[in-house]
Amino acid sequence: MSPAGDVAVFAGPHALQAVDRSGSVRWELRHRCWAGCAGHESVTEYADDRRHHRYLNSGSAAFSADGALVWAHIRGPLAHEAPVPGRHTEEWLVIDAGSGTVLARARTHTAAAGSHHVPHPDPGQMGLSIGEGQDGSPARWGRWDGQALSLDSFGDEGRVLLAASPSGQRLLTVTHDQDTLALHRSADGAVEAELSTVLIPRHPTLEADDFESFVDEESAAFFDYEGGFVDEGTAVIGTVESDEDYGTGRHWLVDTAPLRLAEQLVYPFEVSGPPKALGDGTWYTLSTAENALHLWTLTGGAERRPRAVANRTPKVRTASR
Repeated sequence: MSPAGDVAVFAGPHALQAVDRSGSVRWELRHRCWAGCAGHESVTEYADDRRHHRYLNSGSAAFSADGALVWAHIRGPLAHEAPVPGRHTEEWLVIDAGSGTVLARARTHTAAAGSHHVPHPDPGQMGLSIGEGQDGSPARWGRWDGQALSLDSFGDEGRVLLAASPSGQRLLTVTHDQDTLALHRSADGAVEAELSTVLIPRHPTLEADDFESFVDEESAAFFDYEGGFVDEGTAVIGTVESDEDYGTGRHWLVDTAPLRLAEQLVYPFEVSGPPKALGDGTWYTLSTAENALHLWTLTGGAERRPRAVANRTPKVRTASR
């Protein structure tokens, strides 16, 4: 979704589409099918193909901070280009958001099962985190100076990009095995600090006797693949995925200067899924029925607790609590 909320870009199996509020397609950019087929004119041609088109979310797209650019991860070549036999490569495109014109492109040298973008406050920078299943999670960092696109590999091939801080100076990642949270300098990707899941207490619903019978790897908490900055000095992250076998998923407040686990977030009512930080002092969660968003901020004082700012539902735009 664009910063103004007037255009959304969808990354499909065969094309990128920019769609406005009326549902009209502003532009379309067709590319090689993620499933490797020759292409289709309509979804009805492959809707029942569970073998090759079962998973259609390998690529992704995101707007730059100013809404002028769209960054997109696709499988090349583009539809209007002559294919090269045996060479169908993944590419990262920088696109004019208004016209759909490709301004720059670079190969990612990856084999994606899925990807997501991590926006940066600088419109000329963007992060791309690519999941390759059990093979790893390579991350790329792109810089567009208006003429050329430079692409850097972010650290090793085993970190998932989560977020950029509001200043853009720091980045948050989690390792592919989900056992370590890290704070990086965005300038060069260098690790400033790390936080291990060994500091996360076991889920409170685990009885002591039962806990002793578990193998450590089976009972230990691990970080979710989602998290972000509430503000420059504070982040939120969940252990929801590892908690789900034992009860309610937990969210954690993390101080970033220095990087340390601050406390577990305690909500006045049950929420669902991992927290989504917005970088402006707030974050949001889903309701347990997943039909409403709850917007949160922190109360002041020595004991910081989430305070509901507003609930947003499809029927009621904003209802203060």
